[in-house]
Amino acid sequence: MKIRNTLIALSSLLLAMTATAAGTHGGGQGEDAIGKPGVASRVSRTVVVDMTDAMRFNSSNIMARQGETIRFVVKNSGKVKHEMVLGTEKELREHYEVMKKNPEMEHADANMVTVAPGKTGEIIWQFTKAGKVDFACLQPGHYDAGMKGVVTVTGSKTAPKEDGHDTHKH
Repeated sequence: MKIRNTLIALSSLLLAMTATAAGTHGGGQGEDAIGKPGVASRVSRTVVVDMTDAMRFNSSNIMARQGETIRFVVKNSGKVKHEMVLGTEKELREHYEVMKKNPEMEHADANMVTVAPGKTGEIIWQFTKAGKVDFACLQPGHYDAGMKGVVTVTGSKTAPKEDGHDTHKH
């Protein structure tokens, strides 16, 4: 029975991960909602995010522009493993439930980085749509303790008309 439950949990995680990292697996909705893996040569700026054992991200409120590619340098200044995972709030909650049942599960996608205590990792991400992109630590107990944040993505300075043509050329 335990093996069956583990297989069901693994299947659920794979489905959640496919939705979260859809661009690398054939293009699903999850990635469209939060952006796509960025290209290092197109990084416009670097944002340092520090993860602490107080179950917080410093910074937890980040601003980005639509189309911008950001390099997140993610530092773990705590004594336990932390991670930063970009996603929709729904995807993050679903992935977290699977992680609680399988705490030792290792995973790696472009929208996330797991960082050992005292180490640093990075995510390069392009924000393709205006709106909000959530991020969280999905290590068991961390999300429930409030280890989450948001990237607010602002649209372009000139709003397109309904037909997609720019009405305010400079």
